[in-house]
Amino acid sequence: MKHLNRTVALGAALALFTALTPALADGVAYVNKGLVGVGRIPANQKDKFGETFGSGSGMAIDTKGWSRDGNAYKGSLWLLPDRGYNVVGTTDYRARLNTVSIELAPTAPGAAPAAGQEQSGVKATLADTLLLTDDRGADATGLDPLNGVRPAAGDMPILPQADNGKLALDDEAIVRLPDGSMFISDEYGPNIYRFSAEGRLMSATQPPAALVPMRHGKPNFASDNPGPGAAEPDPKDPETGRQNNQGLEGMSLTPDGKFLIAVLQSAPRQDGGDSGSTRQNTRALVYDASDLAHLKLAHEYVVPLPVFKDAKDKTKVAAQSEIVALSNTNFLMLTRDSGNGQGVKGEESLYRKINIVDLSGATDIAGGPFDAADKPLAPKGVLDPSVTPAKVTPFIDINDRAQLGRFGLHNGKPNDKDNLSEKWEAMSLVSVLDPKLPDDYFLFVANDNDFLTQDGFQVGASYKAGDGADVDTMFLVYQVTLPNLATN
Repeated sequence: MKHLNRTVALGAALALFTALTPALADGVAYVNKGLVGVGRIPANQKDKFGETFGSGSGMAIDTKGWSRDGNAYKGSLWLLPDRGYNVVGTTDYRARLNTVSIELAPTAPGAAPAAGQEQSGVKATLADTLLLTDDRGADATGLDPLNGVRPAAGDMPILPQADNGKLALDDEAIVRLPDGSMFISDEYGPNIYRFSAEGRLMSATQPPAALVPMRHGKPNFASDNPGPGAAEPDPKDPETGRQNNQGLEGMSLTPDGKFLIAVLQSAPRQDGGDSGSTRQNTRALVYDASDLAHLKLAHEYVVPLPVFKDAKDKTKVAAQSEIVALSNTNFLMLTRDSGNGQGVKGEESLYRKINIVDLSGATDIAGGPFDAADKPLAPKGVLDPSVTPAKVTPFIDINDRAQLGRFGLHNGKPNDKDNLSEKWEAMSLVSVLDPKLPDDYFLFVANDNDFLTQDGFQVGASYKAGDGADVDTMFLVYQVTLPNLATN
């Protein structure tokens, strides 16, 4: 037993040493102290409308309500699901936002949790659910807007519209504002919407023409995931603009509240987004948020997505899944592979990392020729030589076996409930509230479980996910040192 204890202690020490290696970005040393908490919400959780809870495509922690009592923390966060269970096609799932109560009892960085307590450091409880409606008060829907375009009216641009006449939303990221209203980004448009605290649409912002999906020379917001009995779009993929299901996946307000940064999941079609190996050059849109009802594009940059090799030694580009702004020019970016993890057939993820993106030396292309659909920025994935991209520095490896192992988790075989699921898409920061560690924060990361459960109910019908998939909503909590964040 003594030898076993020494082995465990040595493993914890090595994990802490690896985690504490700082990431240098723009001369600043960012430190990942490693995992300090893990928790779950069961896959069969129902919301107050009796429908299957939809996990985390986007997340925002209520920093004002966050409190500490000794080593115990309490607060709440908002968790944004996407368009509903849509394995066999999209459905008339009503867009919504969930409020989750959080209790955190963090394990000290590098230490091992007590036996039997590996995944109980985060207690997450669904507290409330708010429906999102359009500006007229009508329910929004997850249905694919196959041919629907709601005409522009007043301050509203053209909007994706499903065949049933409802506003079509595929929600992906959320920013909660001090007045209770919120910005929500989506995949269909890809647009940025502002909703009131009560969930009613107040305004909408359309991206530059280069990102708007076009078919036959006209905007078409379909994502090739038609609803029941509907045909596929013609053509299947947009000719220019965002690729199907590759919209504004990440969004964050800068710490000073002056700018809203939104990042496309991968390159637009004309910039190599028509191929999984050339979609690297995505875009970060930086909006002036001084007028919340009328966002103005202030800056725009190219962000090169990380590249990795798959199991067959083929080059793949990681998808951008969420961002958290650290300053007006730096943000954390969650990037990952696809098709691997608990709930899907692939077992082992080859790439899941949180990176630091530095925009300070990148070329600002806002308002220039590359904002037009007919001027490719990176034809066939080759970036125009006049453009300098942002710098991307690795920070946290979510697949780190030592860190996962401390909490009874793993990456790969066996493909069970302790294997990380496929889609990690939500992040948010909150202070550790320690005067001795003023630059330390908890970084919450959550998965999107795609509503995969064996006890599901949605849009009036029960369902069971294929292949026995039963994927919990999970929270991973890292302790990180982020110098100067409080003063940005």
